[in-house]
Amino acid sequence: MGKKTVEITDANFQEIINSGKTVLIDFWAAWCGPCLMIAPTIEEIANEAGEDLIVGKLDVDANPQVSMQLGIRSIPTLMVFKNGQVKATQIGVVPKATILKMLNV
Repeated sequence: MGKKTVEITDANFQEIINSGKTVLIDFWAAWCGPCLMIAPTIEEIANEAGEDLIVGKLDVDANPQVSMQLGIRSIPTLMVFKNGQVKATQIGVVPKATILKMLNV
């Protein structure tokens, strides 16, 4: 059975990116049309993810601290973290294959 996306907040961000797992974070907002377009793809990846991948969503309006710290200016922004470090960044709506390629960086 698949798993759902994890809600990432200013409070749990460090703990999640330093979990020892690969982390894909979707920086989004409820009012953002392109964010809503890419959401089903993110859910699909979360449901297919193995134990070594965490797929999370961070609402930029509710969590401004992390968004500012990472310099998020456009949404949706997807970021892949490994060992607490940013390994890949993608801005805008992209196909699932592009996101999966990011995860293999």
